[in-house]
Amino acid sequence: MKNVANFFTGFLVGGVLAAGAAILMAPKSGEDLRVQIQEGIQRVKDEVNQASQQKRAEMEQQLASLREPRKPDAAI
Repeated sequence: MKNVANFFTGFLVGGVLAAGAAILMAPKSGEDLRVQIQEGIQRVKDEVNQASQQKRAEMEQQLASLREPRKPDAAI
């Protein structure tokens, strides 16, 4: 049990050290990174919104065609 606790302690300490090193070596400042993340999130939101509007229009068109009265088959 002690080995498992030591493993998780080492895992957590290693994770914290790696996160600190990543922050120190990041090529952009925190503000630049936050702006870039916000722009990315906004772009994804816009794309999802556009895709959902297109899908809704397609589904409404399909629903309208299903609601139309069926024409009797023409006899040959």
